[in-house]
Amino acid sequence: MICLDTNYLIRCLEAGSEEAERITAWYRHGERLLAPVTAWYEFLCGPVTAEQEEIVRAFLVEVIPFAEEQAREAAHLFNATGRKRHLRVDAMIAATSIVAGAPLATGNREDFQLFLAHGLKLA
Repeated sequence: MICLDTNYLIRCLEAGSEEAERITAWYRHGERLLAPVTAWYEFLCGPVTAEQEEIVRAFLVEVIPFAEEQAREAAHLFNATGRKRHLRVDAMIAATSIVAGAPLATGNREDFQLFLAHGLKLA
């Protein structure tokens, strides 16, 4: 089971990209691919066509909702890492990954480094 960050959702549409190759390999090996609803929202903000949305959605087993448990974990991450405004969305994505018990695949590993000490695992 692997959670996909926004950049993975976007770049998997680029033929030959590292993200496209990794997602394809995970999918072929039966890995369950998930997207936090926050990352899905960012992806849909596009620009993205209906066809591109359909292609990416076909790889996903689930778009994980952001509910009370995820909100509680995101608030914990946000507060524990210094309450930096620019980390709010990343905290939501990281929290969803932590609650799901799935490592996060991201091209922005540096952005998520602060959350590693609080339970986030990177794919």
